[in-house]
Amino acid sequence: MAAADCAMIWVMSIAELPIAIDRSQIAAFCRERGIRKLSLFGSVLRDDFDPQHSDVDVLAEFEPEALRESGWEFFLYGEQLGQLLGHKVDFCTHLRPWLQPIVEKQALTVYDESAS
Repeated sequence: MAAADCAMIWVMSIAELPIAIDRSQIAAFCRERGIRKLSLFGSVLRDDFDPQHSDVDVLAEFEPEALRESGWEFFLYGEQLGQLLGHKVDFCTHLRPWLQPIVEKQALTVYDESAS
């Protein structure tokens, strides 16, 4: 594997993100929709994030019954979150098994119900 094929992974804080995060708005968004944990991953955590063109990859973990009650509203969550973040959002609830451990290593949690 060439050095160019390897990506550096470092821990970034919310304050270091290239986008503005209003934690109180994010917390309200998550509580209203039954999201127990919301994490960012992908280019927003790396130096190749382009504020003009990059989307923000988001992984949401829901309370067990939350999605049963959301109905068609679920399909608007990414757009609604994008309005809060000021960027297009790729809103994910499940990842492919091979991708899950990679994302877990690099993800930055911006809301965790258990920490509230």
